[in-house]
Amino acid sequence: MELKSKLCLVVLLFSVLLAASASQDYKERDPELKQCKHQCKHQRAYDEQEKQLCEQRCDDYIKQKRQEEKQRRREGGGGTSFYRYDEDQYQGQGQQQQQQQDQNPYLFEDQDFETQIETDQGRVQILQKFTDKSDLLRGIENFRIGSLVTKPHSFVAPHHHDADCVLFVFQGRPTITMVRGEKRESHNLERGDILRVPAGTPVYIINRDENEKLFVVKLLHPVSLPDQFVTFYEGGGENPESFFKAFSPEVLEAAFKTERDELERLFGQQRQGSIMKASREQIEKMSHSTRGREGFWPFHGDEPFSTSSSKSGPFNLFKKRPSQSNRHGHLFEADSNDYKQLEELDLQISFANITRGSMTAPSFNSKATKISFVLDGEGFFEMACPHLASQGGSQHQQQRQRRSSSPSYQNVRGDLRRGTVFIVPAGHPVTAIASSNNNLQVICFEVNAKDNVKLPLAGKKNVVSLFEREAKELAFGVPVREVDRIFNKQDGEFFLEGPNNQQQGRMWSVV
Repeated sequence: MELKSKLCLVVLLFSVLLAASASQDYKERDPELKQCKHQCKHQRAYDEQEKQLCEQRCDDYIKQKRQEEKQRRREGGGGTSFYRYDEDQYQGQGQQQQQQQDQNPYLFEDQDFETQIETDQGRVQILQKFTDKSDLLRGIENFRIGSLVTKPHSFVAPHHHDADCVLFVFQGRPTITMVRGEKRESHNLERGDILRVPAGTPVYIINRDENEKLFVVKLLHPVSLPDQFVTFYEGGGENPESFFKAFSPEVLEAAFKTERDELERLFGQQRQGSIMKASREQIEKMSHSTRGREGFWPFHGDEPFSTSSSKSGPFNLFKKRPSQSNRHGHLFEADSNDYKQLEELDLQISFANITRGSMTAPSFNSKATKISFVLDGEGFFEMACPHLASQGGSQHQQQRQRRSSSPSYQNVRGDLRRGTVFIVPAGHPVTAIASSNNNLQVICFEVNAKDNVKLPLAGKKNVVSLFEREAKELAFGVPVREVDRIFNKQDGEFFLEGPNNQQQGRMWSVV
């Protein structure tokens, strides 16, 4: 009897271990969970505690999703979600989805960024060249995008780029000082500010906020070599290395009328890196208030108002009335009429704050290509793409397309999280959807902005509603009343209620 009891206990323990092993195996092969945790580990603005909390939320989400899937199976498969995953299909799916990710030329994630600078006080990351991922992005090959993140009371050493640079401040309170000709300009910036730093302009930056990190997105347009730029440090020593050290000692002695040993000490002293801690006193002395401002709509203050900026100063997106606004989101836009500094680069900049569970109406740009950087939140985008459809698909599908009088379109989907970059070429219909948990906030740089027109495909003012009745009947092959019934039913404009049953943290795919 005792032997039988021990045998039962062994069997029970083995069953528990087997179940735990199966659960762990499921976690290890679940591509959605792996991707979720990967994103947590590489969030550039998270500290270690925030990363651990993020990973725990991934585990909780997967656990809840599995319980919901089991409940649906018990109920006979009803209540499917917008994105449905079957646990039995996970095995072998991770490799397939990774291959699909590598084939998506329009989506860039953390692994596509290069860390150019990293110190205890902050880092600079630059996205790989667009054309390194696909020749389909040749239209924006001479643009680069990246970010600067620093701790409170940090100092970014004086430097210049051989590239024009447009900055957008999303978080923190930087003071940016530029030397232009024989004058020094300092600008106290806030959330929502845009500032252009012309190529070759010496600049240094402080984050004058005592508590909040600085988070700046920057778009660069190289002027020396196509799609390549270099940072030159006016100050520095060993780290960062000053460009003065490239000159011979004899030249430096003559240029500065200074003995060699003094020069060696000057250009060999700095070893803290190009982003360093500054004292409160130093921050206060470099904080030059050039604009008095207590708040701006909708983040501070009560009412919106328009603004004009100085010739070289900043422009704040949020001080301009939103071009689109309803309970599903807000869109702020600035072009060369608002900020003259954008004219030479042929840029328009927009900020979209999509309310959780909401979406942008499908639309397309007539000639501008949109470079979008996700600032906060999560969601996904969908885009109709003829180029991937012509490259992919079965041989039968390609033959059928060649025989067709029109191109075939591929549904390109991308999962969006903080730090993700996605590209929308001109003419490509696209929509962005915020998750049901958080607002999705995106800053967009639109290249080739002059004479660009945004054309909505759903909601009020959609392009189809403007067609003649005969054109509608001929185009769709149904009576005009059916066309009008569908295209006139949505009474929202630009920001709409999103699709039902969205799931947070879904893997993107190219279908």
